[in-house]
Amino acid sequence: MPLTQPGAAPLQPAIGPPGRRPRLLIVDDQPVNIQALHRVFAGDCQVLMATDGARALQVCRERQPDLVLLDVQMPGMDGHELCAELKADPLLRAIPIIFVTAQDRPEDETRALDAGAADFITKPFNPTVVRARVRTQLTLKAQADLLRELAFIDGLTGVHNRRHFDERFIAEARRAQRSRSPLAIVLADVDHFKRYNDALGHLAGDDCLRRVAGALRTCLRRPTDLLARYGGEEFVSLLPDTDLAGAIGVAQLMEDTVRALALPHPGVQGSVTISLGVSAGLQPTGLVAAADRALYLAKAAGRGRVNWVEG
Repeated sequence: MPLTQPGAAPLQPAIGPPGRRPRLLIVDDQPVNIQALHRVFAGDCQVLMATDGARALQVCRERQPDLVLLDVQMPGMDGHELCAELKADPLLRAIPIIFVTAQDRPEDETRALDAGAADFITKPFNPTVVRARVRTQLTLKAQADLLRELAFIDGLTGVHNRRHFDERFIAEARRAQRSRSPLAIVLADVDHFKRYNDALGHLAGDDCLRRVAGALRTCLRRPTDLLARYGGEEFVSLLPDTDLAGAIGVAQLMEDTVRALALPHPGVQGSVTISLGVSAGLQPTGLVAAADRALYLAKAAGRGRVNWVEG
């Protein structure tokens, strides 16, 4: 039996990343219901599954699905409670939720939509209708993601901007405190950048910042890691679930990668380097200030190196 009906419209939004299959989370305490939905979507989605609300919340935080298909009646945390948890989390609230439930009263649908659900489907469901509604929500989410991304991108370097870092830091700090997991900050500053601009001009300086940003971006391998332009010639990296040793390793890779660009720096008769300050710990408060102190120490020690302060 085919996984999708012949001729069914693809679920991947036209404006999404090319080649990436949408990530769909199915939450239901009945395996037979999960299997039925899996048959509908496995052909063109990455299908994730959870049989209770607590596990679904964990999957959302770890895998960031593009959409959640959610049952209402489950043991422990029910669908309404899970929906409220997702909508209260700044990192997860943009994930659309479609309730798929045996409840069919108008007040049930109203309660789900009031809780923040994007749609409401009653069981037994029609696979064609479910696919059409999922496709609609995936398209809307892709459009919203694109608009958010454009608002949070630095126009010169193409990495995220200070505004996005500030918002993500607040959200990740709250999550780190809830889960008692470490959080790390890496601040990087292009050494003697004013001399570079004075010697070669601002157009060359802009190109230098773009090259440095591109090099720094290659050093972050996890989707949860964030690189942003912090201001001027300074960049910041936010590394969730990363201890001090791990953050120092990332910072050293950044220093090595920028140095390997071998960009001539006539202002110092050498190549462009960066100084980096690292801070990490279980208490997010003060991490940025601590990384800034570490960056100052790296500059004072001669630049082109990594220094760190444990938060």
